[in-house]
Amino acid sequence: MGKKVTIDPITRLEGHGKIEIFLDDNGNVERAFLQVPELRGFEKFAEGRPAEEMPQITSRICGVCPGAHHMASVKTLDSLFGVEPPPAARAVREAYYNLHMLEDHIFHFYFLAAPDFIVGTNADRGVRNILGLIEKAGVETGKKVIGIRKRARDLIGEIGGKAIHPVLGLPGGVAKKMSEEFRERLRSFASDAVKFSRFSLTLFHGSVLEDKPLRELILSDVYYNKTYYMGMVDSGGKVNFYDGDIRVVSPEGEELITFSPADYASVIGEHVEPWSYIKFPFLKKIGWKGFKDGKESGIYRVAPIARLNVADGMATPLAQEEYERMYDTLGGKPAHHTLAIHWARLIEILYSAERLVELAEAPELTAPEIRNMDLKTPCEGVGIVEAPRGTIIHHYTTDEQGIITGCNLIVASLGNSAAMCISVDRAARKLIKNGEISDGLLNMVEMAFRAYDPCLGCATHSLPGKMPLTITLKGSAGEVKGTISRDLNGEDYCRGLLSGNRKYKLKSIKQGVYMASRAD
Repeated sequence: MGKKVTIDPITRLEGHGKIEIFLDDNGNVERAFLQVPELRGFEKFAEGRPAEEMPQITSRICGVCPGAHHMASVKTLDSLFGVEPPPAARAVREAYYNLHMLEDHIFHFYFLAAPDFIVGTNADRGVRNILGLIEKAGVETGKKVIGIRKRARDLIGEIGGKAIHPVLGLPGGVAKKMSEEFRERLRSFASDAVKFSRFSLTLFHGSVLEDKPLRELILSDVYYNKTYYMGMVDSGGKVNFYDGDIRVVSPEGEELITFSPADYASVIGEHVEPWSYIKFPFLKKIGWKGFKDGKESGIYRVAPIARLNVADGMATPLAQEEYERMYDTLGGKPAHHTLAIHWARLIEILYSAERLVELAEAPELTAPEIRNMDLKTPCEGVGIVEAPRGTIIHHYTTDEQGIITGCNLIVASLGNSAAMCISVDRAARKLIKNGEISDGLLNMVEMAFRAYDPCLGCATHSLPGKMPLTITLKGSAGEVKGTISRDLNGEDYCRGLLSGNRKYKLKSIKQGVYMASRAD
């Protein structure tokens, strides 16, 4: 009889998750599951709230990327109220958003991903973290990382009003204009950010790409999946985080469709599974074909490698040079190597820094006209931006008073949810053989999801809005005193626990909630 290996909790990510690996009698993997056992439910309790509150409500979904939800929500309000922000508001928003992207990508690379590469995939778990990274890469590297992030966070807080939960965006504009003194500080930061970005790429080249085993790991079939890709492009087909149309390309790099935000529902379907709270989006044109990759499967990927795969290039010169270098190394476009997402992420850091240099020189950045008040009667709106973790979609419907009647969120990590499951399953099958399991191997299985930088809690939900929960009550000696279950099938679950056990009785507490307790 085979056995089950559980990694719970999985580490170095935002949110909570676990991996369950089922082995056959020979110790080889039959199936591995990435499960998300948490619920947020923001889509439901947004109903009944004024639409203007949504940029603040949705920024509470995630403390790591509140800027992404805030900006997607603000753009949804622009759409909902039929209003176009003036050039100054657009420049301020884009400056804010590129600061957010840069800071978040730096956090992921240095704190969550780099320990695997620079400290070592098989290093002791006690040093496979940011402290181990600083010890290996040097204290000066640590100071650079902390320093650039602090400066970015300070600017984010100044533009956004708060560093964590911004109050910047309004339908048709922003809440305050920028000063010339702010422009000077942004200019100074952007110049230093370009230097830091190039330093990070040099570190990656020297510590990872020039290390033969690590380079071979990136190029190996352990972390390789052929999927469709989705990302935002500007009018010239280049990568853009803030505004543009959404392009989808096939595993061969052929354009499948380019669509505007308002048309997302005709392109993207949403699948659910009983063993996870997370949604699994797919391309309607191809259809849901289960957890498999390839051209016949409607599964797509988002985030850095997807954005670069769908685009014609980068919109800034230094990032374009690195973009070309990456594809030369990986054998052309599109790249299907999951671990190459880390490289693409560093290229996006450089792009954000270069874009901030451009915005710091833009005359409209400090213009006084920061809001267009020509608001129309609200009805329905869709807003899309590229979050650090991929394409993020907000969709609201309201009554004529602007009260939310419906809300759908396809957050960034959901675009990768099915692909992450495939990647984890593939890595487990490739790495675990004949029952030989080590901490290092399990960490390498985790690396399959970690490359996506997932935030697993953002918009998980369970229809019709209840979260299954089982609580086991135990005495001081560890004996089971009772079990409380809240589930769509809570009664059946408790009856299953009580089958053949006359010491317990079933009691209905209220609709959908049952308790199994000792009869005595």
